[in-house]
Amino acid sequence: MRVTACVGSRETLVMDRVPETRYARRGDVHLAFQVVGDGPVDLLMASSGQYPVDLLWDDPAARQFLGRLASFSRLVIFDARGWGASDGSRRAPTVEEWSDDLGVVMDAAGMERAAAFGSSPGGFFSMYFAAAHPERVSALVLMNTFACYLRHEDYPAGLPSERLDAATNAYVNAYGTGGTLEWFAPTAAADRRFREWWARCERLANGPGDARAHWHDLARRDIRPILPALRVPTLVLHRRGDRFVPIDHGRYLAANIPDATYLECDGDDNLFFVGDTEPILNQIEVFLTGVRGSYVDDRVLATVLFTDIVNSTQEAARLGDRRWRDTLDHYDAIVARQLDRYRGRQIKTTGDGTLATFDGSARAIRCTVAIRDEVHSLGLELRSGLHAGEIELRGDDVTGIAVVIGQRVSAVANGGEVLVSSTVRDLVAGAGIQFDNRAEHPLKSVPGTWQLYAVANT
Repeated sequence: MRVTACVGSRETLVMDRVPETRYARRGDVHLAFQVVGDGPVDLLMASSGQYPVDLLWDDPAARQFLGRLASFSRLVIFDARGWGASDGSRRAPTVEEWSDDLGVVMDAAGMERAAAFGSSPGGFFSMYFAAAHPERVSALVLMNTFACYLRHEDYPAGLPSERLDAATNAYVNAYGTGGTLEWFAPTAAADRRFREWWARCERLANGPGDARAHWHDLARRDIRPILPALRVPTLVLHRRGDRFVPIDHGRYLAANIPDATYLECDGDDNLFFVGDTEPILNQIEVFLTGVRGSYVDDRVLATVLFTDIVNSTQEAARLGDRRWRDTLDHYDAIVARQLDRYRGRQIKTTGDGTLATFDGSARAIRCTVAIRDEVHSLGLELRSGLHAGEIELRGDDVTGIAVVIGQRVSAVANGGEVLVSSTVRDLVAGAGIQFDNRAEHPLKSVPGTWQLYAVANT
């Protein structure tokens, strides 16, 4: 039953029952999701996994917030991989896995293109999805979120890394008791009913050990390099007193996402539905309902691969024209098969090599290793280079500084080596891929020196 009620001067959707929970499937992973509302805007909510979708509607504040969103949208909410009613493992998903999950849930809900609302950790992954798949994201709303949680020399906003273990221990010790509200929703921490509901959410969302592993993995990740590749309309909202994700994280996002709209909000709560939400909901509604028509851009985040056959001229001379042509045909078949397997896109061949792009860095690495190993059976040795960044689509070709850097990384690689930039290494954190440090290198025609890594184990 769909009933509307007035909240101030705004309309909200009042639910007389919890929406049906369904499952989207990706391989062996099942993702629990719900669809509510029939507004003109398709809206996908990616949020923290600590509040399962089947319990979220039990809290009046959460119900009111979601009802307001559903009054002007077709809203999809879901349990993140590893949380609530969704399958998962005892680690945070990689950014690539989470990005894939967002697409799978959209497909299951019948959404070809949607606005994405990412809160706290959900905002982290939403940014990657929007950068890698702008054709599927019409707009991006980020609330109380971050691109990097830990402090770095060039990122003073983060938590000092030496404090991560102590902070994680405090989180786990309070987990499932309601005590974590001191960080997530201090204004509601003294509310006994809310505290009991929140404690139940945590206990049914995950165990303390799994929650620790997820957070410890996520806190160490850094997607700052992808921010310039965000080319969808973006609204950044951040509460000034947020204790879990301090305000400087939001200010950094606003300063580094092209043309982002930024709004600092009063309040101390990280949870999106706690505190004074009316001004926030007003901003979101105006922002999303004001987006008209299709947003098309020819720039996208991608992982760029260049391969090159070592000593190809000498091999061609040794084998002769006919045998060398047959060898290249076998090489091309191997590349095409592995690209199809790992969802890569071949842009062009370079005579004795390949240029390809991927929407995920972990897939790109595993594909490259598979090509290298299979090509070895032909008696050939490859040097390969990978870099992730914003590329420009020009018909069937790609251009941009990320393409240049990928080519330069490949040129530095030794025979049989898969060499990656630090950006690629950071994007596959948590994927179980190991690297050997190859120190800093100058790259021809690219300013500065670049930290490079060789893939050691996938």
